[in-house]
Amino acid sequence: MNRDRKLMRVLAGETVTPPPIWLMRQAGRYLPEYRRTRAQANGFLDLCYTPDLAVEVTLQPIRRYGFDAAILFSDILVIPDAIGRNVRFVEGEGPRLDPISAEEVMKLGVTDILPHLAPVLETVKRLRTELPAETTLLGFCGAPWTIATYMIAGRGTPDQAPARLFALRHPEAFAHLIEVIADLSAAYLAAQVEAGADAVQIFDSWAGVLGEVEFDLYSVRPMRRIVDKLRAGHPDAKVIGFAKGAGALLEDYRARTGVDCVGLDWTVPRALARRIQEGGAVQGNLDPLRVVAGGTALDEGVDRVLGDLGDGPLIFNLGHGITPEADPASVTRLVERVRAWRR
Repeated sequence: MNRDRKLMRVLAGETVTPPPIWLMRQAGRYLPEYRRTRAQANGFLDLCYTPDLAVEVTLQPIRRYGFDAAILFSDILVIPDAIGRNVRFVEGEGPRLDPISAEEVMKLGVTDILPHLAPVLETVKRLRTELPAETTLLGFCGAPWTIATYMIAGRGTPDQAPARLFALRHPEAFAHLIEVIADLSAAYLAAQVEAGADAVQIFDSWAGVLGEVEFDLYSVRPMRRIVDKLRAGHPDAKVIGFAKGAGALLEDYRARTGVDCVGLDWTVPRALARRIQEGGAVQGNLDPLRVVAGGTALDEGVDRVLGDLGDGPLIFNLGHGITPEADPASVTRLVERVRAWRR
């Protein structure tokens, strides 16, 4: 059955024309049906932990656009929530956590978080039975560095200075935090695969603030740890790694981490993107603002990505998540243009 799922063929290194397409945050606030469903939940985490609602919002963009992949509707912060870090979401402001201290970090251990995340895994099971047979189901988690930034600062910050400073002042504690998150993430992804996910994506949304040494320590090595642990029990597991903003550091990212597909944000230069693609599948990398702009700006952006990367294994996507300002009609235009493309 995986052979019928175009995205899985690309993850295996095949060039497919036209390329499969899905969009990060494709289930979200730009869709009126999502806003109606979210209003039924008692907050964002309740939406993530209620399978009836999470299944519904995951399926909404598949019904509307027929994307080649559905990604589990959840959040990267369910892991700190599962270990009791008091995660909450403030309307209009985003996630909030109680900042963790070095002393608290050293008390953390790898515990069984799967009972807490059972509703999410139930959502995965139900999605695999309800999705069209040809649609790939993607599970996901946040990368250890990105999750650590929220745990340390208690919120998102522009340059993640709190986490970077924590790592400099408390290197032993920070290394322990990264290791614990990596091991919890590997167990969580394995459970998603066992529940029916075809492949998984690991989001390192804040990789771009790291220097070369720190990128190796806090992004590459933890990613490798997750991939190796996942494949120890699931040798054929397919992984997409998305290290946003990493730029030139992505050139050998696939070899160093073991991921099958390298996610590219919209700032990655054409020549670099093509060199990365020589080693296997890439995913990306349309600027999300072109979807907001629509019209000619959208068409030109789509054509540029396809012209640059369509001759190799490509999963068409945005270079980051779709924004709430996007017009659903522009997404229709985007999908139609990709689907009409031929080499």
